Amino acid sequence: MRLPFIAANWKMFKTVHESVVFVKELRLLVKDVEEVEIVIAPPFTAIHAAAEAARNTNIGVAGQDVYWERDGAFTGEIAPGMIKEAGAEYVIIGHSERRRLFGETDAIVNRKVVAALAAGLTPIACIGETLEERERNETLAVLDRQIKDGFDQLTAEQMAELVVAYEPVWAIGTGRTATAAQAGEAHAHIRSRLRQWFGADAADRCHVIYGGSVKPDNIRELLVEPDVDGALVGGASLEVKSFADIVSRSRRAAV
Repeated sequence: MRLPFIAANWKMFKTVHESVVFVKELRLLVKDVEEVEIVIAPPFTAIHAAAEAARNTNIGVAGQDVYWERDGAFTGEIAPGMIKEAGAEYVIIGHSERRRLFGETDAIVNRKVVAALAAGLTPIACIGETLEERERNETLAVLDRQIKDGFDQLTAEQMAELVVAYEPVWAIGTGRTATAAQAGEAHAHIRSRLRQWFGADAADRCHVIYGGSVKPDNIRELLVEPDVDGALVGGASLEVKSFADIVSRSRRAAV
């Protein structure tokens, strides 16, 4: 059975000190939560300190991006092994902001996913359509392309370990949220494609989570959908009590 998976993407917010203060407060607020997988993704500079603050707790740590090479003359890039050594267990790959602002393609996402898995990191791989694509009724075709190209050559076992984050680009940072029915339709389609292309076991084990203006007041209705396994939370994860509330409501939705 897939436990709800709730991840906080802090983007370019929080210093090392602010990250540690957040984790220390969060670990007290969620210390009794056993039915939810909890992950925070601080900036690169705070990964090690956040991981130390989360040591021996139920909180995991993720990087927000990664490069696909182990080392080399790639100024400013961070290798998978560096992220893992700093204390991360997960890494976000292909977030819509990386695709939109920094030109990342499905082929780049694929290289990063493969490299992360090779380094022992669990990818939180993001897919989703723009507003223009949705209005042209291309959502499912876009998801098909992103799954095929982004997860190309992955084995069924590797796919089973992934976290796939469906994030409709038009709902990120806009205050707009896909309805539970819209999210449920997209997640069901993703799961069906995973089953078709990677097998039933991989599809049943892979977490498919929702990202797009998730807040405490909409997490329950999202998680009612059978194929929505959790959330990648942006703005609402920057305040510790808000994020802890999302985690708590996810637990109640799961039981």
